[in-house]
Amino acid sequence: MPRHLFHFVNNLSIRWKMMVVVLPLVLIPIFLVGAVAGYIGYQQAQRGITQTSKDDLDHLSQFSVDLLDAHYKQFEVYREEKKEIVRQELETLTDLAYRTVDAEYQKVVAGKNDLRFAQASARQTLRKVQVGETGYLYAMRSNGDLVAHLSREGENVFDEQDEEGRFFIQTMSSKAKKSAPGRILNIIYPWKNPALGDIAPRKKMVAYRYFEPWDWIIAAGGYIEETYDNPATEMKSFEELKSKLKSKKVGKTGYIYAMDLEGTLTIHPDSEGTNILGMRDADGSEYIRAMVARKDGWIQYSWQNPGDVSPRRKIVRYRYFKPWNWIVAVGSYEDEFYAEANLIKGRILVSLSMISLIAAFVSGFLVFLAAKVLSDPIHHMIGVLREIKRGNYRKRMVVESHDEFGELAQAFNRMTQIVGRNRDLEESLAQQGKMASLGVLSSGVAHEINNPLGVILGYASYLEKKVDPDDPNYHFLSEIKRESKRCKKIVQDLLNYARTPQPDRKPVDLNRLLGQIADFAANHTDMSRVVIVQDFAPDLPKIPLDADQLRQVAINLILNAGSAMPDGGELKITTRLEGQHAVIVFSDSGCGIPEEQLEQIFEPFFTTKERGTGLGLAITRQLVEQHHGQINLESSPGKGTTVNVYLPLKEEDF
Repeated sequence: MPRHLFHFVNNLSIRWKMMVVVLPLVLIPIFLVGAVAGYIGYQQAQRGITQTSKDDLDHLSQFSVDLLDAHYKQFEVYREEKKEIVRQELETLTDLAYRTVDAEYQKVVAGKNDLRFAQASARQTLRKVQVGETGYLYAMRSNGDLVAHLSREGENVFDEQDEEGRFFIQTMSSKAKKSAPGRILNIIYPWKNPALGDIAPRKKMVAYRYFEPWDWIIAAGGYIEETYDNPATEMKSFEELKSKLKSKKVGKTGYIYAMDLEGTLTIHPDSEGTNILGMRDADGSEYIRAMVARKDGWIQYSWQNPGDVSPRRKIVRYRYFKPWNWIVAVGSYEDEFYAEANLIKGRILVSLSMISLIAAFVSGFLVFLAAKVLSDPIHHMIGVLREIKRGNYRKRMVVESHDEFGELAQAFNRMTQIVGRNRDLEESLAQQGKMASLGVLSSGVAHEINNPLGVILGYASYLEKKVDPDDPNYHFLSEIKRESKRCKKIVQDLLNYARTPQPDRKPVDLNRLLGQIADFAANHTDMSRVVIVQDFAPDLPKIPLDADQLRQVAINLILNAGSAMPDGGELKITTRLEGQHAVIVFSDSGCGIPEEQLEQIFEPFFTTKERGTGLGLAITRQLVEQHHGQINLESSPGKGTTVNVYLPLKEEDF
């Protein structure tokens, strides 16, 4: 089909071909712009409406939590105030009981009464006092013996535990004996009394004071909740709050509900008191368990109400209300969110479609006119070109205008006059240019690099003769001389890369040579922040190799490592024996090399540096292989690079 389409287009006249080619270029952008604008407008509208709806859910859930918190704090403050009143009342009763016991004790001290009669009188007085509905006064010794009690007098309760397993009697006894004289202490503990019909533990408060002469702990205790004046008021307020939350609609069908961490609905329009922990959505997911586990967040699930043809997606914002261990949730269906956005989408599509169709009609008419205006001069040019093709170089185009077509016709007429002569001239100039470029490149490398190096080498040799060998500067001159020679040799190697000379092998102390190279390289600008660590094997024998070529290998690898650590780092140079080979390891802590570049790293002219030639590692590998050695590289981005160079120990191994 595409082949036949192109064939059809190719057979059209240029005017209609321009229509076929240009008209889609005009219409397609119009429709694309319309589609993109509609899509963006719809997305923005949907995003804005959706975000507004989500914000409404979020605010409504926060509002619900705030209402519960306000109710909680209102009555929590009331409870705390009542608790303080209860504490003061219990302390007052404890103080009165203490004074009663002390009065009996003073009679004994004055000789007006004997001890047994005084203690019996004190016990009788304590047993007569009632605190609230079920509270009372009692006394016990520090060992837990109850000396005054309504029902358990004479028992030892020292090992009694409250509902949380704490030995509260022992705590009271210990604190009472250590307390300052006259100080009243307090304790609150959970207690369940089956005799009073208690099903669950209730908070009990006890105020007590130590009467040291008789080793009595005098206490007044009662349940805190029995002191609340009007619990019905709190219940009525809470029911009003629940009614307000249950009546609040979210969208068309959404609502507010709350449940405890066991999954029991505590607030719900029609299912209050039902446990829904194991409830699953239309996809089988236990979304209630997920809400209970996370306690706070957003959740979306599919839900199908009775009467619905298919499940609908529901979105819920839920928050955790810590004081009551409740989860407060606000939910609504997603299609109710997007209803307005979908309405806007339809309007946008209709409007943009009409605009695009009108623009397409107008554009088609204008393109047709433009094609006619442009194609007429082209038809004339085509006729002239056909004549030129036949070899009629005297044929000229008629210049009828001063626009681009007129200028093109004039230029074409001039071109036909000189095209033959220029063709030969251009070929000749191109060939001469190539030869000149090659000559400039070859002579430039030799002249611009070798000549300055020759001058440096000459001056270094001259100064070396003038300086005593014991002079510290003599070593630097020797280094300059040696490195200048090596640079000249490197230039020669670059110019003769395809025919690198064979190494001139001589026994070399590898450790000493590497030490000299490391000391020299440490002064290079790329190594200013790099610490070079040398770890050489002491039992390494002399190895037959070309010292200059190995120096070039080592310098290349050291400077490459320095370039990989612009912010500083550590380069470790290690030597070791491994079978019949000496191994040199260069390990840096630089940026590393990506895995996809490892296979290309030794290829000629491949480089990762902005100004690199890409020959350094290629020459390095060539020099190592000419010594019948091997070189490999291991690297990971961010973890550094390690280069291993293997060199044979003996010439017979070559």
